[in-house]
Amino acid sequence: QVHVVDSGGGLVQAGGSLRLSCAASGRTFSAYAMAWFRQAPGQEREFVAAITWSRGYTYYADSVKGRFTISRDNAKNTVSLQMINLKPEDTAVYYCAAAENRPSILAIINPNRYAYWGQGTQVTVSS
Repeated sequence: QVHVVDSGGGLVQAGGSLRLSCAASGRTFSAYAMAWFRQAPGQEREFVAAITWSRGYTYYADSVKGRFTISRDNAKNTVSLQMINLKPEDTAVYYCAAAENRPSILAIINPNRYAYWGQGTQVTVSS
């Protein structure tokens, strides 16, 4: 069993910053990528950012490019999401997810690509 634990959410004013953290633990698994998704009330879960585990390639949703940065620490099996210049529309529950390194036709931005999910952490940006 693989456990993914995400943390770091909170309440911040517009223009502020937050850093989310995610740790994967449990049985040894070969990760292809880890990612962050978010879900606002009444909306579908949407892709935010992803990073491939071996080469560190990064992917971002257009809405967060230039404001969010995803990074990884392979030795610690952790991923972070640094968020700056936060906007009220960034308010959502943020979920960390891990995808195993096995063949898949699903794109890295597709939530179905990810088998393991954190419990979510609330980010609230006030105007």
